[in-house]
Amino acid sequence: MNNVMIFDIETVPDVEAGRRYYELDDLSDKDVAKAMFSIRQQKVGHDFLAHPLHRIVAISIVLATRDHLRVWSLGEPESPEKEIIERFYAGLDKYMPTLVSWNGGGFDLPVLNYRSLLHGVSAERYWDVGDDNRDFRYNNYLGRFHWRHIDLMDVLAGYQMRANAPLDMIATMLGFPGKMGMDGSKVWDTFQAGNIEAIRDYCETDVLNTYLVYLRFELLRGHLTDTAYEIECARLHELLVESGKDHLKEFSKKWKSEEFKLAP
Repeated sequence: MNNVMIFDIETVPDVEAGRRYYELDDLSDKDVAKAMFSIRQQKVGHDFLAHPLHRIVAISIVLATRDHLRVWSLGEPESPEKEIIERFYAGLDKYMPTLVSWNGGGFDLPVLNYRSLLHGVSAERYWDVGDDNRDFRYNNYLGRFHWRHIDLMDVLAGYQMRANAPLDMIATMLGFPGKMGMDGSKVWDTFQAGNIEAIRDYCETDVLNTYLVYLRFELLRGHLTDTAYEIECARLHELLVESGKDHLKEFSKKWKSEEFKLAP
């Protein structure tokens, strides 16, 4: 297996940007966020904020190489956003992995782009389209139909928005745990309560679901045999059981060993 880095981000409203953009100087963070959601709802019919108004509070990773497998969240709970983003791009520079996401092209990467712009984070490898490395001319992280970044939602939907599906639906369909503990709508309240660890744990379970769907996708396109697929699933299960972390062990319990094998 080549180096593969599955990633997911969790965000909260960027209340500082919202305060400036909407001229809400006299409001608390909580009230600014409430106003941001309300304005968005009135404008487009839902309260999911525009990409530039998201602040990243967690990036979780599954890194899979031929000899190594790891799942973790970048930085520490108290790490500033800039540091978390810098660590993400440092991983790209070090491992030059295939990036894998669920809706990463539609959400995660654009948010990372805007936040990098805000903090002045340099990411030469990520932005390379062949100027520095010829191999990136026709296969880079930015090209929608290239393979250095695989947005599984986009690819499996045949690049048709009307065929998009939520990760929880596909993971559950395949017998994987799906959402555990919370969903994205609860992240802001959890953040306000100061429970960053819970957000990081939730993000890690999401990225594990994405990795499991990716393994099935690799089977689908002939990059893994049935036996190799089962070996990779067993390797992940062992990692989770031995992790010593409650949320990872709970994930492994929900994902039963008999489900490593394909349905007849």
